[in-house]
This record gives sequence, C-alpha cells and structure tokens, in this order.
Amino acid sequence: MTAAQSSVTTAALVLEDGTTYRGRAYGATGTTFGEIVFSTGMTGYQETLTDPSYHRQIVVMTAPHVGNTGVNDEDPESGRIWVSGYVVRDPARRVSNWRAQRSLGEELAAQGVVGISDIDTRALTRRLREEGVMRAGIFSGDDLVRGGYPRPVEELVAEVQASPQMAGANLAPEVSTKEAYTVEPAGEHAGRTPVATVVAVDLGIKSMTPARLAERGVRVVVVPQSSTIDDVLGAFADLPDDAPRGVFFSNGPGDPGAAGHEIELLRAVLDRRIPFFGICFGNQLLGRALGYGTYKLGYGHRGINQPVLDRTTGKVEVTAHNHGFAVDAPVVDDAGAPAVSQAPYDDSRTDGGRYGRVVVSHVGLNDQVVEGLTCLDLPAFSVQYHPEAAAGPHDAAYLFDRFVGLLTNPAAWPPALKTQPSAAAQNNTEENH
Repeated sequence: MTAAQSSVTTAALVLEDGTTYRGRAYGATGTTFGEIVFSTGMTGYQETLTDPSYHRQIVVMTAPHVGNTGVNDEDPESGRIWVSGYVVRDPARRVSNWRAQRSLGEELAAQGVVGISDIDTRALTRRLREEGVMRAGIFSGDDLVRGGYPRPVEELVAEVQASPQMAGANLAPEVSTKEAYTVEPAGEHAGRTPVATVVAVDLGIKSMTPARLAERGVRVVVVPQSSTIDDVLGAFADLPDDAPRGVFFSNGPGDPGAAGHEIELLRAVLDRRIPFFGICFGNQLLGRALGYGTYKLGYGHRGINQPVLDRTTGKVEVTAHNHGFAVDAPVVDDAGAPAVSQAPYDDSRTDGGRYGRVVVSHVGLNDQVVEGLTCLDLPAFSVQYHPEAAAGPHDAAYLFDRFVGLLTNPAAWPPALKTQPSAAAQNNTEENH
C-alpha cells in the first residue's frame, strides 16, 4: 500500500457474486478483503471506523456525503481504525469543522485503509439488502493491472471467494487488550470510594464504555479476552465482602458460535451469581451461555438510528447498532405477550434448570429481532446495541444506571415488564418449574 493517492487513481469494488463497481481510490491504495456491510448513520464515522466490532469488515456508508467534519484525536473509540475497507459515494473535498485536525482521506491513507469512492452506494446497499452481506474486495492502483493490462474480473472474483468468511470466525482475541488496566471513577465521583467494582472483559471494547461506568462512580478493571474466572475473581480479592461487584462483557467482532472460551467464562460468572451486564457481542454470548442459539442476519443492523422497544419502560429508543448475528430466543407467547422461557442450558434439573427463566426485554421494531435479554432468576441482563452512544443518541444511557442499580441493590432485581406475560403463560411456567 502507498500513501494518499491522487483523486484520479482507479479502484474497483468486487463482490463475491461477481458484481463489480468502478470508482476512485480513497485513502490508501492496494487490496483489501472483508465482509461488506452498510451503515445507515449520517454522522459518527470516526467512531465507526475505530470500533473494533468492525474488524475484518468493509463498511459502506449509505449517507452520500462523508468526511465533512474531518478527523480529530479526541473521538476515536480505540487506538486505530479497524475496518478493513471503506466505501463512500462523495467524499468531502475540504474539511470544515473547527475540531478537525486532518481530513478523513488522509487518516485512511496514514493507517493503510484501502477505500473506494464515487460509486453508486445506493445501488450497492439495495443489492446487499436483497442478496445479504457477502465477502468483497477493494482493488486499486497497481493492484488492478498486471503486465500493463487490466486484470480480468474473474481473477479478482476468485480472490474474493478465497478470502475468509465471517461465519465461524473467532476474532475477539485479535482485538482485545493484551494487558489489564483500570479506569477509576470520574467526574463528581473522582477521588471517592467506588460505588462498585466491575471487571470488563474486553472483546473489542470501545473507550467510551468504561468511561460511562466511571462517570457513575464505578471502578472498571478491563481485562483481556483470554481471562479466566480466577483472573476475574482476583480483581475482587482486595474488596470487602459486602462491596458491590459485577462483570461486564463488551461489544466485539466475529461469530458468537466460535467464542467457546468466553461462553465458559460467562457460565462460571452466572454459576457464582455475580451480577452481569453484556452489550452487543456480550448479548449474544449471554444468549449462548443460557443455551439459546444464535444465527446470522441477512444484512445485519448497523448505524445510529435503529428503533428498539424496551419492554420494561414501554418506551421506544433510537439506538446505535453494529451486529450481524442475533440471539434465537422466544419473543412472544401464544397470546402475543412477552414470552417467559426457561434457559435451555442444563434445563433437565427439577429445580427450574441451571439458569431459570429468561425474557426478551428489548425488541427491534424493524424486524422483531431480539435486542435484549433479562434473566428473572439470575442477576444478569444484556442488550444487543451500544448504550455508550459513541457515536449515537443517548436514549439508552439509562442501561448503565440499571447496571449500577443491580450492583448496589440486587434485591430489586429483576425489573418488571410494562406488558406482563399472560396468566396462562405464567401458570405454564410455574408448572414447568
């Protein structure tokens, strides 16, 4: 790859089904591969680019004009850009924001991110909606020619089809921190005794997430993905016996079905009744730890404008998403009320199973996808989206308050649903117990 290229450098985006789009190089030139997905956000591109959840994905921006606010050193959510490629329709010709320190194109080039511009992203997005996400490659500059002649499209397609698939990919180890670190209480809580201590397992965590907990008085010990239950308990070793404590699983990339180590760690947490909160990838892992399946969505949810119903408040939140997998759990019962199901994992025990009852607490309103789980007999819950709001709306910030409430007042758990299950469903659940 070379540094920033001129605007006339030719580039090609090639999908695994052979569809090809010709445009101009944007950022670095060369070749890159990844699962191609689209993001519906109109802003927040810097946070998207630096979100580790996008590792090994080529991101298509559905907003036609991208890059106007440039890039600064304050908004990244990690230490680098994680997307494997970037696709935009119309990159800004100049930066026009007082916080900008350089252009988006310059930043992509400096970090070696191959991109393409000047293609019909609306047509591309419609194709991905119709056919589903697929593998793709971006080729630009010298990588588009051989011996002075353009490379055949068939040759480029073959390279794309030989690239790794997202299904079955275990990617959290590639993005996680290598060493543990601590984020102390901040803001009005700075210098005070923490209201609780939380071990956050980094599966691709964004920097704003521990900051949201810290501003609520929580000490956050961020640990690597490879951590064991002994590592987690070791972080609590110096706490008084009655000090509030909990475990958090972050967002992250890859297939939850391939995360065997993380699922076993989470079951060890649940077995000890340690309060738990998971977001995004952490929601999928809670689902699998409880015994539910996960499946790949046709084209996923990505962007900062996804509507979700919180069944505990009855409110509709506008939320930030980035997920291509979802939990397969019962959403409604036969009467159309929120379904209460027994966690399938090790459910043969006569005392209600290993993990008891579970309800889908949040539902995506576009397609009824599971967007959150709440355990009724365990101090554990999760959501599929990004409550830290970086970038995105702040509708879901209350979830951090809910977690702090669980840590400091576990007797008040679980929160009641606005729409209660039908009496028949409750009776059936009680009989099954």
